[in-house]
Amino acid sequence: MPQLTAALVPAPDRVVVRLTGDADLSTAPVVTDALARAAALRTRQVVVDLAGARFWDSSGLSALAEFTSELAAGGRACRIVGALPGTRRLIGMANLAGALLLDGPLTDRPRPAPLPSEGRRTRSVARRPVSGHAVPAPSAYSLVAGAPRA
Repeated sequence: MPQLTAALVPAPDRVVVRLTGDADLSTAPVVTDALARAAALRTRQVVVDLAGARFWDSSGLSALAEFTSELAAGGRACRIVGALPGTRRLIGMANLAGALLLDGPLTDRPRPAPLPSEGRRTRSVARRPVSGHAVPAPSAYSLVAGAPRA
C-alpha cells in the first residue's frame, strides 16, 4: 500500500496535484504518475500542492524537477505551493531552488536576534598558541558596555 496519495483537481487553465503522505524512493512512481496525468490535461499551469506531504527525499524532488523542466520546454509552468519547512530545506540543499517555482521563500526562518553583547565593549583575553607563547590580543578592549574606550 503506497504511503503517498495523489489527487488531481482540474480547472480551466490549470490543474492542482495534491500530494499527501511521504514521497520517497518507494513512492516516486506515484509522484511521476500523478504529474504525467496532470500534464496530459494540457493546461497552461500545473500547481503541485505539497501541504499534505510530510516527507520528501531526493527521488521525489528529482521527479518534480524533471517534470517542471519538461513543462517549461513546452511553454507551460509548474508552481509548487504549501511546501513545509523540511521540504524547503531539502530543495535548498539539493540546489533545486532555481529549478522549482516555489510559492514563498526557500526558508521561513527569521533572522537571528543580535546577541546581548553585540554593540558593547568587552575585554579581550590574550590568546595562547599551542607552543605556550603568549599572542597579544587584537586590542586591549573589544566592544563591551561600560568599558573605557581604547
